[in-house]
Amino acid sequence: MTSPDVRDTRIDTAAATPSSTPSGTPIRLLIADDDEVTRSGLAMLLGVQPGIEVVGEAGDGVEAVEQARRLRPDVVLMDVRMPRRNGIDATRQLLAEAAEAADSAGPPKVVVITTFENDGYVTAALSAGASGFLLKRLPVRQIAEAVRVVVAGEAILFPAALRRMVTARPLGSVEALPRAALTGREEEVLRLMATGLSNPEIAVWLTVSLETVKTHVGNVLTKLGAHNRTHAVVIAYESGLVVPGVAG
Repeated sequence: MTSPDVRDTRIDTAAATPSSTPSGTPIRLLIADDDEVTRSGLAMLLGVQPGIEVVGEAGDGVEAVEQARRLRPDVVLMDVRMPRRNGIDATRQLLAEAAEAADSAGPPKVVVITTFENDGYVTAALSAGASGFLLKRLPVRQIAEAVRVVVAGEAILFPAALRRMVTARPLGSVEALPRAALTGREEEVLRLMATGLSNPEIAVWLTVSLETVKTHVGNVLTKLGAHNRTHAVVIAYESGLVVPGVAG
């Protein structure tokens, strides 16, 4: 079966993503942005989206980490350029602290958001462990959907940046990917992840159960040492397993 074409977005699946946390409570959202007007605007607009509760705001990276410790949000919407500590460093610290604490609730998901379409920020955000990267110019409805997507365990990245990022780098050989560690089905799942399909969509494509797909995705992330789905996709591109713009 020929692989589906790469999508232009991963945040158009409102019907497939939850409007709350798995426990049924609203998604607790912390917004970190040094521009008060932008921050307040996002808080007001996202706070009225179904299933989302804005529990706090932060004006810089230091405050973002402190607020996250205190408020324990499900998701942090993190600006990149902020005083005292930028959003990338704040993300790295926040997730490292959560890992050290071994909290049963797990660390918050971080979605990095910026005005600047800078590929270096994308790479840095993924390396820091962010679950997504968005541009502020997106409609609020799509930003809200991105919040829901990461709570559902997916990753979100505006695909133009992903394509440019992986195309601009010299690709290694397929052997750069630890193929011996991935089964044939796991490689197939990874290729489908690279097209932007969600777990339910992969299940339909492969005619298998959703639980089976979740198991394969978990195995892929573990074997590749990837922070999240997007990081795994970048590894797939950089290894040559997936070539931008070419269907498998």
